[in-house]
Amino acid sequence: MTDLNENNIDFNFNLRIVEALIFASPEPVSFNELKKTIPDIDILEAILESLEKKYSSGGFNLYKINNSFAFRTSPDVSEFLNVETIIPRPLSRAASETLAIIAYHQPVTRAEIENIRGVSFSRGTLDALLELNWIKPGQRKSTPGNPLTWRTSDTFLDHFGLKNISDLPGIDDLKSSGLLEKDNIIFKDDPAK
Repeated sequence: MTDLNENNIDFNFNLRIVEALIFASPEPVSFNELKKTIPDIDILEAILESLEKKYSSGGFNLYKINNSFAFRTSPDVSEFLNVETIIPRPLSRAASETLAIIAYHQPVTRAEIENIRGVSFSRGTLDALLELNWIKPGQRKSTPGNPLTWRTSDTFLDHFGLKNISDLPGIDDLKSSGLLEKDNIIFKDDPAK
């Protein structure tokens, strides 16, 4: 049986390695990536649990996003941070609708997306979402032609503050926020076009 005693020098050294790997990464680090450094799953899970506890009351916390880990600012102090970022141009209506369809219906093919939207869309729509790294290719569907499916990525979850795709708001949440009201214009598309 593996010694998981947190007073163990090896455990503390391995904890520092995992902590540094997650801290230095600009993207969430997958459990499988961490396993390459700490192959013993019991020790790795104990390390992650220890890090979660260590940072639970700090200015930043260890978050589990699907099966990946990242340090993020604690919600109670985030309002005091002012970070200047370059804001990319807003998504077009087509890209926003496509992203929503992928998020709620994944894995989904291009033809299924077009069928749900009721119109076809240009390749640039998927390219914009791929460039943001919000979607990724899924497995090919076992139907004639073996079309490629699309899924959301962990970057999508991280960007929108979701720990899992099941955290997406439901229809009642969207209605109560007013996003589904007919007169609510949330896109930058020119209605005259």
